[in-house]
Amino acid sequence: LMFPLISSLPELRQAKMILRDVMEDLDEAGVDYNPNVQVGMMVEVPSVAIRADEFAKEVDFFSIGTNDLIQYTLAADRTDPLVAKYYNAADPAVLLLILKVIAGAEQAQIPVTVCGQMSSDPKYLPLLLGMGIRQISVTPHAVPTLKDMIRRLTIEEAESIFSRVRTFETARDIDLFLKKEHDRLLESEEGAPALAQSH
Repeated sequence: LMFPLISSLPELRQAKMILRDVMEDLDEAGVDYNPNVQVGMMVEVPSVAIRADEFAKEVDFFSIGTNDLIQYTLAADRTDPLVAKYYNAADPAVLLLILKVIAGAEQAQIPVTVCGQMSSDPKYLPLLLGMGIRQISVTPHAVPTLKDMIRRLTIEEAESIFSRVRTFETARDIDLFLKKEHDRLLESEEGAPALAQSH
């Protein structure tokens, strides 16, 4: 079970309380259900990403919703032609927030997944792997392309790409670098599977 668009700890705790109330109602009604269901949350707003270590103590897993996280971080709606040009997954501020979420999840020893357009774009796959992401949620049509990219990449390469990305100050420079790395990997022979090396 995953709570969407949580923006504060009281909001999360209220949602969990409602869930407990529903479980009690099911118990009283004699309805079978899984009382040990995993409870997680979407990380979609900066107020949560900044305090990810605190939220991680309250849930069983995170899922980073990159579409909304980017929009709320950069005040740029990708569907609005007036501001869509400012919407960029490679913005350093967005990447810093994703890093904070990963660090918070690691500290609490809970899994973290990335979803949204960013996770389905093969250009960003090496970056996400280099940042420490090991689970992504993608659209079905993106699976073959991402699978091919993973076969061409090692964790060490992904970490090296991320290290380079951290030296750039603008989304434009990061985008250009990731595009070059994407093209280079497509021209390379298949290496050791990146995800297999994460264990």
